[in-house]
Amino acid sequence: MIAIPYLTALTTYFSYGLLFAFGQFRDFFRKIFDWCSANNLQGYAPICLGLEDFYIRRLYLRIQDCFGRPIASAPDAWFDVVERHSNDNNKTLKRTDKISRCLNLGSYNYLGFAAADEYCTPRVVDTLKKYSPSTCSTRVDGGTTVLHLELEECVANFVGKPAAIVFGMGYVTNSAILPVLMGKGSLIISDSLNHNSIVNGARGSGATIRVFQHNEPSHLEEVLREQIAEGQPRTHRPWKKIMVVVEGIYSMEGELCKLPEVIAVCKKYKVGNYGSSIAYTYLDEAHSIGAVGKSGRGVCELLGVDTADVDIMMGTFTKSFGSCGGYIAGSKDLIQHLKYACPAHLYATSISPPAAQQIISSIRVILGEDGSNRGAQKLAQIRENSNFFRSELQKMGFEVLGDNDSPVMPIMLYNPAKIPAFSRECLKQNVAVVTVAFPATPLLLARARICISAAHSREDLIKALQVISRVGDLVGIKYFPAEPTKQQQGGKSVKFD
Repeated sequence: MIAIPYLTALTTYFSYGLLFAFGQFRDFFRKIFDWCSANNLQGYAPICLGLEDFYIRRLYLRIQDCFGRPIASAPDAWFDVVERHSNDNNKTLKRTDKISRCLNLGSYNYLGFAAADEYCTPRVVDTLKKYSPSTCSTRVDGGTTVLHLELEECVANFVGKPAAIVFGMGYVTNSAILPVLMGKGSLIISDSLNHNSIVNGARGSGATIRVFQHNEPSHLEEVLREQIAEGQPRTHRPWKKIMVVVEGIYSMEGELCKLPEVIAVCKKYKVGNYGSSIAYTYLDEAHSIGAVGKSGRGVCELLGVDTADVDIMMGTFTKSFGSCGGYIAGSKDLIQHLKYACPAHLYATSISPPAAQQIISSIRVILGEDGSNRGAQKLAQIRENSNFFRSELQKMGFEVLGDNDSPVMPIMLYNPAKIPAFSRECLKQNVAVVTVAFPATPLLLARARICISAAHSREDLIKALQVISRVGDLVGIKYFPAEPTKQQQGGKSVKFD
C-alpha cells in the first residue's frame, strides 16, 4: 500500500476539487446557452452523459496532448515522435510535419526485439512473402498454419507446460478465457490491482468475485478460508471451482507477485481438505515472461516456483518478444477444452503469420538457439539497466514503486497539475515518458511509468536521469531527501544535475 504524505494528499484533493468546481460552474452556463440556442435533438437522450463525460471534457481534454502521441519509427531505444498542435484549447489535436527524435522510456520493448534484429527480421520478412500479412480466417477454419502449431509447441516448452494455445490479442486472452473456465457457482479471487482485462473477464464469466488486498497472501488466505466455509450465496453449497488470479509483475506498480506464498496458500486448500473446493492458480505473466528470470522464463524461474504448481499460465507477446498476441499454457486437457470452447479461438482471426514467426525467432534468440549468446546478453542487460535506473531515481529523491529486477518503475506524481507538467517538460528535452492517471489508477495516485529496455545503453540511461532530475526539481516531485549525486561509471565521475 502506498503511504501518501498528508500535505500531498491534501493539496491533491484541493486541486481536483478546484477543477471539479470550475468544471461544474462552466457546465451550468453551458446548459443555459444550450437551452437558449436551437436544438434539433430535443427529446433524445445524449449519448455521452454523466461523470465520465464530465471528466473527459473538463479534465482529460485539458491534457490530452500528453496521451496517444503518434510515433513515426520503430519503438526502439530512440524513436521519432510526431508533433501535434491545437487551435481549440486541446479539444482536437492536429498532426504536423515536425518530428522529434526522443529517448523512449514508454514502450514495453523489454528485450529490444521491437526494432530490426539480425536474426528475427529476415525470417519475418520471408514469412510475410510466403504467408501474407493475415490468414484471413479463424483457427478452426483456414487460419491454422504450421507456424501456429510450431509457436504453440515452442511456447509450451519455453514456459514449462505440456501444451499451449495462442491468440491474436493479449487483452482478449484474459477477457475471453476466464468466462470459458469459470461460471455460475464458481468463485474468482482476484488481486485488487489486477489488470482491466482480468477484471472484465471475471465480470463476464458470471462467477462470484472476491478481491484480496494487493500482494497480501495473508489476506488471500483469510478470503479463501471464509469463502470455502460459507460456500455459495444463499444455498451455501460448496463452490464448483475456485480460481485465484494474480499477475507476475503488476503493470502499474512494477511489483513482483509474492508467488511462492500465494502457491502455498492455494496448496493448503486443495481437494481433500475442504470437500470439493479446489483453489486453482491463474498467473498473468504479461510483463514478466521474457523479461525476468535467468533464462527469461518469468517469475516462476526468478522466484524458484515449479511451473507444475501453477495451473494456468497466461502471457503476452507484446512486451518481451516484439510482436502481438497472447497465450495460455497448461495441461493438455485444459488446452484441448479451450480449443473447443473459447470464442477467441473459434471466431477471431488467427495471429498473423509474420507475428508468429517473430515470436518463434525471438524465443530462439533468448534460448541461444540462434547460435549466439545475444539472448543471455539481453537478459543481463535488462536486469542491469532496470536495477541501475531504479537505484539512481531513488537516490535523487523520487518516490519509485516496484521491486528490483522489474523493468517497470512508476514515479509518483500525485497532483493533477504535475501530470502534464512532467510529461511536457520531458518531451521538450527529447525524453518520451508515459503518464498515468485516473481511471487507470486511483484518483490520488497519478504517476509516470518508466519502462526500461535492454536496448538502452548506459549513456541513454544517464541522459534520461539528468532530464528527469531537472524536470523533477522544476515540477516538485522529489518527495524524499536526495542522496549524494555521484555515480561511478567506467572510471569516471558522472554528476546528475
